[in-house]
Amino acid sequence: MKDSEIAICGLAAVRARFQRDASTIVRLFFDRPTSKRVGLICRALAGARKVYRCVEPAELERIAGSVHHGGIVAVVEDRLPAVATAENAAAWRRRHENLVVLDRVGNAHNLGAIARTAAYLGVPRIVIAGDPAAARPGAAAYRVAEGGLDALDVFSVPEVAAFLRQLSAAGFDVVGAATRGGAAAGPFAGPPAPWALVLGNEEHGLAPAVESACTRLVSIPGGGRVESLNVSAAAAILIQELGRRGGGTRRRAP
Repeated sequence: MKDSEIAICGLAAVRARFQRDASTIVRLFFDRPTSKRVGLICRALAGARKVYRCVEPAELERIAGSVHHGGIVAVVEDRLPAVATAENAAAWRRRHENLVVLDRVGNAHNLGAIARTAAYLGVPRIVIAGDPAAARPGAAAYRVAEGGLDALDVFSVPEVAAFLRQLSAAGFDVVGAATRGGAAAGPFAGPPAPWALVLGNEEHGLAPAVESACTRLVSIPGGGRVESLNVSAAAAILIQELGRRGGGTRRRAP
């Protein structure tokens, strides 16, 4: 596999990529049981003169680089996330579209789980840090996301704190998730505004500069038996809670 290619595993994830941008699928491999469910994709690949093949489980595991391939692997062209700008922030604000911002979330499985949750709950995009320590969309993230990464627009920013200030200036309620010390999640005091939920690194939380750039901080009260939640679990709770406000989550414009 070329450096510019990644493997997307699982039928839901492969179908999501096919529906969003079939042209990026370079090769497709699947096992015999799954072959009965991918006729449309195979016909499209045949028309584009691209490789698709039914293979034995051992070969599928080798191509996927994992036993968790779900019976199908699409080798696709890797796509770098677009860089989010102040102009993007202003356009999202005009359309009243919410988003999730990840401040150096480093585990690819957490990235995939957050993307799956965000897509399920109607959040149209996530923005990830350009920091080298931040997880980026790759094979593991796509597998866990179950199609969520292709249901979202994924952007990156070189500096999270600077981008949060742009969101705030555009009129977003920039909500930082704090392990402790934040208020309960709920409506922002004032006219309804779209929100940007900011989630920090699994070990260190929000960077001080990122925390300072938030409109407010929220925490999830617990029973005290464990210190904190996994970041993907926290994302699910907070997206749902923020979505209880007037208007809830909004899907991106076509």
